[in-house]
Amino acid sequence: MTKVLVLHSVCLVRSALAALLRCEGDFEVTTAGWRAAARQAEFLRPDVVVVDLDCPGVSDALGADAGVARLLPPSPTPLLVLARADLPGTLRRALRTQALGYVDKDGSPARLVRAIVKVAAGERFIDATLASAFMEADPMPLSPRELSVLARAAEGDSIAEIARALHLASGTVRNYMAAVTRKTGARNRIDAIRISRRAGWV
Repeated sequence: MTKVLVLHSVCLVRSALAALLRCEGDFEVTTAGWRAAARQAEFLRPDVVVVDLDCPGVSDALGADAGVARLLPPSPTPLLVLARADLPGTLRRALRTQALGYVDKDGSPARLVRAIVKVAAGERFIDATLASAFMEADPMPLSPRELSVLARAAEGDSIAEIARALHLASGTVRNYMAAVTRKTGARNRIDAIRISRRAGWV
């Protein structure tokens, strides 16, 4: 039986994925939120970890300059990332995880099952739609620190809250937000968040 760990910040979504996998294949499925990811992976030693980088709060949990692998124990855990072809920023973030598999979220359950089986066997799996979208995606213009600041702003944090969370001066946070606004071609912070969400950067 293949041991699968499903990571998602929304309980209903990860529970639904777990139920689907249990019905579709010979899987022992466990779910966890981002904060419990490393602990669960270390305890369970799953054959595959399925992660969704589009879920709420993932930027905050990972940090802009961190990959999913940083949340997991040092021992190699094969990753399978769920992504969307219409969000190039999320695709680039997915590729930075150096996962073994990438599945289009618009694909069929059978495709997800096939991907898990392949990744568990140590084989690479990449949906053709995601590969094409990645090749066509524009590069993300923001630095990791700018993306960290933007991700917190997108969650509704104030300048002071961002500064405290990232151990920065408020003036430094304002400078990062000004850079984000300029680089995204936005009119203001709200517009920068909108543009970045549409691109899948946050």
